[in-house]
Amino acid sequence: MALDWGDDRKPEITWPLLRRVFSYFAPYWRHALIAIACIAAGAGLGLVPALVTKALIDYLTLGHHGTLTGLGLILGAGVAAALLGGLISVLQAFLRTTISEGIEYDLRKQLFDRLLQQSMGFYTASRTGDLLSRMNNDVGGIEDVVSDTVFGLANNLFVVSSTLVLMFILDWRITLAALVMLPLVLIPGRYVGRATYRARKRTQEKLSEMSAYMQEVLGISGILLVKAFTKERSERVRFGDINQDLRRLKVRQAMIGRWFGMLLSIVTMLAPGLLLFFGGYLVLTGRTTVGTVVGLVVVLASRLAGSAGSLGNLQVNIMGSFALFHRIFLYLDLPADVADSPNAKELTAVRGAIALQDVSFGYAPQVRPALEHVSFQVEPGSLVALVGPSGAGKTSLTYLLARFYDPQEGDILLDGVDLRDVTLESLSRNIGMVFQDSFLFHASVRENLLYARPGATPEQIEAATSAAHIRDFIESLPDGYDTIVGERGHRLSGGEKQRIAIARVILKDPRIVILDEATSNLDTLSEQLIQAALRPLFAGRTSFVIAHRLSTVLAADLILVFDQGRLVERGTHAELVKLRGLYATLYERQFLVGNGEDERPLAATAS
Repeated sequence: MALDWGDDRKPEITWPLLRRVFSYFAPYWRHALIAIACIAAGAGLGLVPALVTKALIDYLTLGHHGTLTGLGLILGAGVAAALLGGLISVLQAFLRTTISEGIEYDLRKQLFDRLLQQSMGFYTASRTGDLLSRMNNDVGGIEDVVSDTVFGLANNLFVVSSTLVLMFILDWRITLAALVMLPLVLIPGRYVGRATYRARKRTQEKLSEMSAYMQEVLGISGILLVKAFTKERSERVRFGDINQDLRRLKVRQAMIGRWFGMLLSIVTMLAPGLLLFFGGYLVLTGRTTVGTVVGLVVVLASRLAGSAGSLGNLQVNIMGSFALFHRIFLYLDLPADVADSPNAKELTAVRGAIALQDVSFGYAPQVRPALEHVSFQVEPGSLVALVGPSGAGKTSLTYLLARFYDPQEGDILLDGVDLRDVTLESLSRNIGMVFQDSFLFHASVRENLLYARPGATPEQIEAATSAAHIRDFIESLPDGYDTIVGERGHRLSGGEKQRIAIARVILKDPRIVILDEATSNLDTLSEQLIQAALRPLFAGRTSFVIAHRLSTVLAADLILVFDQGRLVERGTHAELVKLRGLYATLYERQFLVGNGEDERPLAATAS
């Protein structure tokens, strides 16, 4: 599934989009109201220094016979206001952080849930590193959006409005002169916002590319490949190129803000000088006082310019923030290719009868179909072997049975019910799979086993590992069942991982079992142990086994032979050998040539 990330144009800020963004504030509206009250109180207390400055200068310069007590009261009022303002700012910061972290939690949870709902087709078309970037970089950036941009907007609006009111009260003439200069601060923000949006969007995409690259190369499988082909030098070059591009993008993003900041600094340097000149004229002509000019120009006008400049920056930040929301919403809005239908029902009392009716399936329109017009029926409790050359469609069939994908044509029935009419969760509970590449989490043996059945007792775990002939090995480990297996289980051999994976399926106790080359990584002795362990697992269950080593499927109740996506032969081993077709050819290649291995049939007592 290819995703269109859109272009670099200015994002359209529509009411539906705004409603969607602010809907994440709804659960935290109480915190938000208190935070806004704190912002309003802080804006009011922020006016006190100007009033104190005016009062102090006028108290000392207008010929009053003041006392130290009066002077102390003026200064004490300023100190008290600063202390109270500091306490309010701490409470405001706590509330803003609580809200931003809560929204970040909600977004990350929704995004993770949406990703879990996607089909295997989505993951085969996506890079893991890009998904991790969405979860970490993009969602993590929302904290700054919520904490700084949204509440920063409210803070600056309160500051600007309260400051203007007080400035007009003190002297409307100087206030009008200050307002004339505000467009110099606000107008550039409109143009800088577009450039910042493009720069931030490209930076986030490059971060995604780097995350994807590092996840591939620094993972166990990737680093093994690098070292096996001595590609350290070329990988350093590749990483250097990505890192260099990221550096340039970040420099560009930072410099856009710096140029805008430089313009603001020039304005904030020139404006006070011009205002002081005008205020000095008013003082000399007896129209105002020195305290009023100093308090209004030095304190209030600077406060107004700073807040107005922040409003200009907020426009820049808001435009850049939509780059993050755009990337997150793209994934949140992705429909699931494979999902429960509106009337999906829970599976109950599964017998295990499987039927495919003219099923066709392909991974992409431009690629040869993996399966074409496949039809067959399997009775409950049967052992079915899937045989054929690589790429014949065997694994694709098992993916359809587990409903990792849905067929483009035809139906797959379980006990007469279409798989698309049952819930995915109930279907998954009744299917156990052992993959060719058995995956184990970087956790203990016990935790990997409990993944299949979290409530299993120690006795049930030991019974499952005994059946898989792995219990003795586990108990010989330094920490027994609490031994950490390493990333993807790389501390264990292939055969040990396979047996733990089979023990996990035994512990799950499903009605349908699927084994994709489950014994492909085992030596002869281990394979014999696994074959013995699988007999009780297969008994009474419908089982599908993929194997290139035909010795493992000689006792199957039904053998299905695939070639280039088509079901070309079916029957028992004896029947297929007599046909002298593809199966007989594969059988002769392995048995008549001989490879010196023990050729014991899989599940010789399963039927």
